[in-house]
Amino acid sequence: MYRLWLIFAQTATILLAIFFVISTLRPELLPWTPRGELVTIKEAAPSYAESRPDSYYEAASRAMPSVVNIFTRQAVKETPHPLLNDPIFQRFFGEQFEPRTRRRSNLGSGVIVSANGYILTNHHVIEAAEEVEVALSDGRKIEAKVIGSDPETDLAVLKIELQNLPTITFGQSALAKVGDVVLAVGNPFGVGQSVTMGIIGALGRTKVGINTFEDFIQTDAAINPGNSGGALTDTDGNLIGINTAIYSRSGGSLGIGFAIPIHIAKEIMEQIIQSGTVIRGWLGVSMQDMTKELADSFNLDNVAGALIASVLKDGPSDKAGIKPGDIMIAIEGESIENSSELLNKVAGLSPGKIVTVTIIRNKEEKNIEIKVGVRPKQM
Repeated sequence: MYRLWLIFAQTATILLAIFFVISTLRPELLPWTPRGELVTIKEAAPSYAESRPDSYYEAASRAMPSVVNIFTRQAVKETPHPLLNDPIFQRFFGEQFEPRTRRRSNLGSGVIVSANGYILTNHHVIEAAEEVEVALSDGRKIEAKVIGSDPETDLAVLKIELQNLPTITFGQSALAKVGDVVLAVGNPFGVGQSVTMGIIGALGRTKVGINTFEDFIQTDAAINPGNSGGALTDTDGNLIGINTAIYSRSGGSLGIGFAIPIHIAKEIMEQIIQSGTVIRGWLGVSMQDMTKELADSFNLDNVAGALIASVLKDGPSDKAGIKPGDIMIAIEGESIENSSELLNKVAGLSPGKIVTVTIIRNKEEKNIEIKVGVRPKQM
């Protein structure tokens, strides 16, 4: 009897094992499995990002090699403790406690714009720097020379002595449209080169309060500290702007960033390379926008133009007869909407050129000729 039971137990164990294997590996062989069409799971075939419409791999690959990291260093004197300036303290210890000097580092980005080593970046990235080092995307590092900078547009040009440099292709920033997709390339927070994506939210942004001369591209592509001086590109990887600033209450990106259009940056860069500085036209006046209230006070229907608030003595406008209270509405026959537009137009004039401006004085239009001066350097 025991032997029969042992044979039965072994047979049952083997059958259960066979059942388990079949139900796991080939369940369709079991008689109670519903017959019908088998479901085939499709797996995606290997694809390459450059062939996908939702990828900007090619644009990023074109732009990233030409974007560099910029490290600057300067000596900073530490503020001494107020106790060290106390006469009684100095009586006992003398003046042996001199303020200590420490090294401070700054970080930003830049864009290689020519094979012979010129790099475009922001003025505030290299401002007051005693040493400037550039790190390329391939790992090479080299000291850079500051060719010149322009604080009023926050642009600067560096030069490095290296061969076989990857250069970026200039795009058409003047043809950019609101809603265009853009990429921001730089080194945010020093974590390493990164690419972010967004769209152009606005064009021709002025009165942001960042630079003297403003005509920004606004974008929601994430721009953070360390991105300054980096590239804003189109979806082909062409440079259309130099990332400059963000609107932020915390120090991080809030979705509003500003870039200098490359057609403006290119003009500034060429002047700096040629002469080491930027020369602009100047009329020697301070001005403000016309408002509805100001227009009403002058009994005017049109609020366009720039109100002359003050005139520098012996400046170009003073010599031409311009007076405070005049309203400048056109220059060389081109109408002026506001003070920013007037400032930009005058800056583009060649010093020494005689131009005709149209003003309103005592509700009457007058044409006055002014010899354009050279705008003083702003520090």
